[in-house]
Amino acid sequence: MELLDNLALGFTQALALHNILFCLLGVALGTAVGVLPGIGPTASIALLLPLTFGFDDKASAIIMLAGIYYGAQYGGSTTAILLNIPGESSSAVTAIDGHPMARQGRAGVALAAAALGSFFAGVAGTFVLAAAAAPLAAAALTFGSAEMFAVVALGLVASIALASGSALKALAMIVLGILLGTIGQDLYTAVPRFTFGVRELWDGLSFVSVAVAVFGIAEILKNLHDPRTRVRVASKVENLWPTREDRRRMVGPVLRATGLGSVLGVLPGGGHVLAAYGSYALEKRISKRPQQFGKGAIEGVAGPESANNAAAQTSFVPLLALGLPAHPVMALLLSALIIQGIQPGPGVMRSQPELVWGLIASMFIGNALLVVLNLPLIRVWVKLLDVPYSVMFPAIIAFACTGTYAIDQNPFHVLVMAVLGVGGFVLVRCGCEPAPLLLGFVLGPLLENHLRRALLIAHGDPTVFVTRPVSAALLGVAVLALVVAVLPAIRRKRDVVFAEED
Repeated sequence: MELLDNLALGFTQALALHNILFCLLGVALGTAVGVLPGIGPTASIALLLPLTFGFDDKASAIIMLAGIYYGAQYGGSTTAILLNIPGESSSAVTAIDGHPMARQGRAGVALAAAALGSFFAGVAGTFVLAAAAAPLAAAALTFGSAEMFAVVALGLVASIALASGSALKALAMIVLGILLGTIGQDLYTAVPRFTFGVRELWDGLSFVSVAVAVFGIAEILKNLHDPRTRVRVASKVENLWPTREDRRRMVGPVLRATGLGSVLGVLPGGGHVLAAYGSYALEKRISKRPQQFGKGAIEGVAGPESANNAAAQTSFVPLLALGLPAHPVMALLLSALIIQGIQPGPGVMRSQPELVWGLIASMFIGNALLVVLNLPLIRVWVKLLDVPYSVMFPAIIAFACTGTYAIDQNPFHVLVMAVLGVGGFVLVRCGCEPAPLLLGFVLGPLLENHLRRALLIAHGDPTVFVTRPVSAALLGVAVLALVVAVLPAIRRKRDVVFAEED
């Protein structure tokens, strides 16, 4: 009963006309931010933060900034599906099956699946936020550095399932991604690593440069190298709404991904990224049609998109309940709250319930607005596929260069994108897939950070990872998953060698 009273208070605040308009502005900006690689919600919120200083209504500022964040989770899937260029880190996994669906003339179905899955998960994640903020935040606090290291390690091992080819090559790509993630200044000593004297590398490689290179540029080079590999997207895309069979196949992945994303979103770090990749790995493992993944399986779009949107909502749990930001975007929102004279934490729900519950209620409104905005635009986005490839690929390159340059107006990022694009093309020609590399790149620094922090806390004792029950259990599952994934590949390779010797 108390929950209903709190939500009623929140909707009283959120349904004020000016708050609806700020929510609409936030989700519209977020969608645009997600579509354009290189900008990102972090940079957008940082740029707009000073504008909120003069807001008379504190809730309006937070509602708009929050809308940018979860709106970007919607928009990031658009270019991932249509152009194979992820707008957001969590959208990279959507490209694995979303882009093949577009090439099969099912771009509209893929976009609709992403929008519907995102809407359901966003609403469900908001319910979780409303009902279980305090218990989930308390559970997140039990995860120390050792447990977080184990969670990230398990996520990286599970990502082997992202590859439709060799498990050994997928493992090698994960390791390569982790190595790329170590480029830059050491987090603890500030000593440059693997920069080769190039000062621009001191801040590390940009996610946008890497993602656009290994997905977009490598794909273009592959098609230009051998036109026979180029699959022409149907000039007329019909059936923009998922069929009954599509909807039947979406239900399970959306429900499972919503639960997974709701839990992982509470954890500090890249919870929404882990959720998207974890959902994909789970669906591929339990599917009766695993061979379809990577070739246009609708489960590979609906699951990850649902997971990252559920995680986007529940990432507000530690911020509101404990005053702890789960990732950089939440840190900016924490700054916005403090600037407005609000100190997030257990006391804020009692001292300013109208603001907290107004924000939570606005998320229901924001998710509904996103569906209203995105579903009618599906036909507009699909029109991009009518453009001939001879015109399309220069436009994609120009689009990618613009987005990459926009990171901090530095042409060096464009050069990095070009070099990595050629490297990605070589890897694709060798039968390696880019998705595990990208996950290793995103989660590698997080893995190293928690490893070193856990060892510092334990005074260098490596047994800390196996003496803590949760960490030991997660690492045990990771080792088991690695053996299950890699052992069959090693056995097949050994059998081939023995057969050749005979």
